[in-house]
Amino acid sequence: MNTSLDFRPEVARDSFFILIFPPCYGHCFHLLRDMDLLFLFLIYFMLFSISLAMILLANSRLKSSSTKLPPGRKGWPVIGESLEFALAARSGNLERFVKDRMNKYSREVFRTSLIGENMTVFCGAAGNKFLFSNEDKLVTSWWPNFMRKIMYFPTINIDNPSTPNLLKPPTALHEFLQPDAVKRYVEIMDVMARKNMAMYWSSNEEVKVYPISKKYTFELSCRLFLNIEDPESVAKICDGFDCIAEGFFSLPIDLPGTTFNGAIKARNILHREIMEIIKKRKEILEDKKTSDDQLADHQDLLSHLLLMPDEDGKFPSEPEISTYILGLLLASHETTCTVITFVLKYLAELPHVYNAVLKEQMEIAKSKRPEEFLNWNDIQKMKYSWNVARESMRLSPPGFGTFKEAITDFTYAGFTIPKGWKTHWNVHSTHKNPEYFPDPEKFDPTRFEGQGPPPYTFVPFGGGPHMCGGKEFARVELLVFIYNVVTRFKLEKVNPNEKISYSVKPIMENGLTIHPQPH
Repeated sequence: MNTSLDFRPEVARDSFFILIFPPCYGHCFHLLRDMDLLFLFLIYFMLFSISLAMILLANSRLKSSSTKLPPGRKGWPVIGESLEFALAARSGNLERFVKDRMNKYSREVFRTSLIGENMTVFCGAAGNKFLFSNEDKLVTSWWPNFMRKIMYFPTINIDNPSTPNLLKPPTALHEFLQPDAVKRYVEIMDVMARKNMAMYWSSNEEVKVYPISKKYTFELSCRLFLNIEDPESVAKICDGFDCIAEGFFSLPIDLPGTTFNGAIKARNILHREIMEIIKKRKEILEDKKTSDDQLADHQDLLSHLLLMPDEDGKFPSEPEISTYILGLLLASHETTCTVITFVLKYLAELPHVYNAVLKEQMEIAKSKRPEEFLNWNDIQKMKYSWNVARESMRLSPPGFGTFKEAITDFTYAGFTIPKGWKTHWNVHSTHKNPEYFPDPEKFDPTRFEGQGPPPYTFVPFGGGPHMCGGKEFARVELLVFIYNVVTRFKLEKVNPNEKISYSVKPIMENGLTIHPQPH
């Protein structure tokens, strides 16, 4: 592995993400010799000087141009406003970062600089609608290079313009997550939720909700996406994901002992494990006579990726499939277990909400025979429970938004967004906006009754034609787990004052320790 320091400009740009986890600095830098630190300082000083000159030159050109850019400020050379953004995220004040600039510059759109990129932040329901409706027309999804390096199969050249965006869901995934397909997964989800209750809840006086719910969501992903149930095989895959997640928020220098290097090593191990699974699955599938026979026996996502061509009639390569799977496993369990944790937090804190959920869920339980599993019709009856989950995601969203790249010059709200600029939509411009949600700090599931909030204001899954394809899967996965918890236990927080910490998502400091009291 190449362990030389990489001081390309994009590395300095990507370093923004370490600011969300400041302790990573010490972990990375104590391994460097004094001369390395001096060299690092000189490099950053040179970057600062060059960037300052470039910014002054760019500003002078912009002043002489008739192009009307969105109002805002670029902040410091190289890092822009990344420091303010990261500190706001770490302190749980990302909403303030957005609102302060909306009030100062424009309530529709403002300009900043994040990750070394010109960034336009679209605000409000109208801004959300514009970006969601123009995916692959005016904008396309965008990821920093160092994140792609952590996720992509090692032999894939991320700097090659012809390399496909493997962090964008493949066509097979959309078909796999359609409501008609999700209907078939309800019983499997119920089986695995019951297993989770028996192993971690029923026999313990205290449970940590976050790590336990994470086991449920990850094991379920392995079962449905890879058709893997063996605990040992699941554990091999699961172990490396925490290292990868930490790598997203570390200094992107690939030296032995650094967090980033640990993420790269974990990536290599995970891809090796996934490639073994792919090869074994191909051998099994090749024994079948026809593709219909193959799909009939293997309805998991991996089999679909191996058997079904994309929209261009091409089959993805094994390294591409491995990258798809790695990204999907990471995304599918991290966000859902965060939502589960905060739903149970609110249920433990708000007895009237818990009692209303319990009443709804017990009516379903009483209608079923002993040991009968949940089905699709049962899920459709969980209307209040889903409203509770949605209100939880409004107040404590599992993510703050995504970045996109302008693929052509376009105009919005009278301002020009040049080709190549990055754009960003953020849940914090709408989720607690009293214009859309009166008394926004109050936990009130009835907001979602009837027609619910105005379109494009509640956006934990994005919106428009390219809304998150996993929304229905996540909804069912979440409701099945809530059903199994609430019909068995009353919930009491062990520490009523357990604090929330923040990174890119809210996290209960002790994983939400609950005392489950059996009914």
